[in-house]
Amino acid sequence: MFRYFILSLCFIAALLFSTGCDRLDDRRIPPAPVSIPFATVGDWNAQGVGGALDYKRFIKEQLLPPDYHYSALSSTGFGGVLLVGDVNGDPVAYDLSCPVECKRDVRIFVDTDAMVGECPKCHSTFDVFSLGGHPLSGQAARDGFGLTRYNVGPGRGEYMLVSN
Repeated sequence: MFRYFILSLCFIAALLFSTGCDRLDDRRIPPAPVSIPFATVGDWNAQGVGGALDYKRFIKEQLLPPDYHYSALSSTGFGGVLLVGDVNGDPVAYDLSCPVECKRDVRIFVDTDAMVGECPKCHSTFDVFSLGGHPLSGQAARDGFGLTRYNVGPGRGEYMLVSN
């Protein structure tokens, strides 16, 4: 009798764990180094994000943005970096690669009318300004695939973007 009780408890626990909270998978993009330093506060003011709902794309292979001076040590993640000023004006960074497509050259863009990140191929949308890259619609929302987030921390100047 005790044995059936234990087996029933294990079954119920397994069922609860498998149907529990929805999980966000924000690690679908292969790990890649990120190093985008801003040498001075002036560099950050000129080349970083200026405040809430501002954004810039950093793609070293394409020398974007054109006014950022990449060094041999600079790296921009798997598909590039989307640097945004969230709704509070704090800087947040994501990999530009769509987590559904997982390709270096399929990069999200910011739809300035809807104020979301959108994949040009699968058309999934992501909240890049307030929910930390969470999926809003499309296959990414159905599968729980969020954008890969990078650290933005103090550097020699105001900020430095680095891998997690």
